Amino acid sequence: MSPLHTIRLEPGAHCFSAAPDQTLLAAALQAGVPLRSACRNGSCRACLSQLQAGEVHYVIDWPGISRDERAEGAVLPCVAQPRSDVVLQAGRLVWG
Repeated sequence: MSPLHTIRLEPGAHCFSAAPDQTLLAAALQAGVPLRSACRNGSCRACLSQLQAGEVHYVIDWPGISRDERAEGAVLPCVAQPRSDVVLQAGRLVWG
């Protein structure tokens, strides 16, 4: 079994674990952290967040962010899997 990575969402320091083959969004929702989302396939950008630390891998070749946005740290948690511990500056959380 692959080691779990620690994912921290700012603001608020919400922490949860994610497996390397699990998207950041799926791990957040499994942990009860209501990260904003809609399409879950990398096209709507509802979950757009900023990667503050760590490394991710995309499960699709062309997620809905440009190369420039990627270079600036933009990340789509719905199609991003962790390759290390990750810190995200998340958009608004949707607490029910």
